[in-house]
Amino acid sequence: MKTTTGLILSFICLFLPISLFAQQKTTGLKAKDGFIDIPLEKSYWQNDSDRVSYEKIQDTATMYIHPRAGYTRLRDFDFTTGTIEFDWQPIDTMFSSFYFRFQNKEASECIYLRTPRAGNPLAMDALQYAPFIKGVNLWDLLVHYQAPANFSKRKWNHIKLVISEKQMLIYLNDPAKPLLWIPQLEGDVSHGTLAFDGESIIANLKVKHGSIEGLANTPGIDPTANDPRYIRHWQFVEPRDFPFGQEPKGDDLPEANASWTSIDAERRGLINITRLYGVNPARSLIWLKTTIKADSDQQKWLDFGFSDEVWVFINGRYAYADKNYYAHPIMKPPFGRCSIENSAINLPLQKGNNEILIGLANNFYGWGIIARLRDLNGIVALGENDL
Repeated sequence: MKTTTGLILSFICLFLPISLFAQQKTTGLKAKDGFIDIPLEKSYWQNDSDRVSYEKIQDTATMYIHPRAGYTRLRDFDFTTGTIEFDWQPIDTMFSSFYFRFQNKEASECIYLRTPRAGNPLAMDALQYAPFIKGVNLWDLLVHYQAPANFSKRKWNHIKLVISEKQMLIYLNDPAKPLLWIPQLEGDVSHGTLAFDGESIIANLKVKHGSIEGLANTPGIDPTANDPRYIRHWQFVEPRDFPFGQEPKGDDLPEANASWTSIDAERRGLINITRLYGVNPARSLIWLKTTIKADSDQQKWLDFGFSDEVWVFINGRYAYADKNYYAHPIMKPPFGRCSIENSAINLPLQKGNNEILIGLANNFYGWGIIARLRDLNGIVALGENDL
């Protein structure tokens, strides 16, 4: 009888919602009206620098993260989908960050406020979303995941996140209108704990597992999905170290017998090398190639985004070389981030197949390219490497 009962209980457990297990894992905390109030007490949080203090402000428990404290993460907690709310005074001189599905500093989802933008409701990068992939914050590849935000550094701001499997809505100080919609969460993680970084004060942190308020759990529409001008199919060879100051010469180009691997664009036409290799702080070089087939000899403009350095060849001849260094005078709009706005290349196409070969070097945050022809008049095929 005991054996049968145990089997039945095991069978039932297999079909219980995952969110229930996540909720039970929350250090024994109980939900009230569906929400779990997360204690802002030292025993619940981990910070290796010990630069975090816990105190009451007007009878409200708060967590004060001091300068240079590093990550402060919630212990023994696992979050997948649901609603997260908290009050926030983001007083850091540069950034105040909140992480969810946090595995470690290598992998998580993140939103952050650029605190110098406080009081400027027209600053378009005041609120930003970026995943951490292989330890790299992808903010420079995802320029579209940002919004102006009217917030204060010295007063409480209320944050509400509604997170489904693949989408997120961010509310800031207005519970009726989301400030930023993320149609596809870009991280490589599906669950993890919560964490903070940057000098700030946090209060009233609560979580409602599984509450997505009707938000779809599949990715939203890619606004470029119906645009055939993007070159979405490429091939690449393994990257290698490439010392600073070095420019590609004949010996640096791929060998005739090089082993090529196919790679397809992510949303908005992005060829995202970071997702494969992270970043090498010593500078790396990778080669990418694709093919454009034209019905006649012609000139064709290619709108082109890249991070951080490129060398472009067409049919074995130099066509373009440039650099896009953030915070340097040479940076491209918008502000040194990878975007189709970065540059344009006038390609001399010949009748038939044209090989586009791109050397891409990087040592700073994310790296990748975006390529889109301005028109397809006279183009027979695009990005088909086996022509």
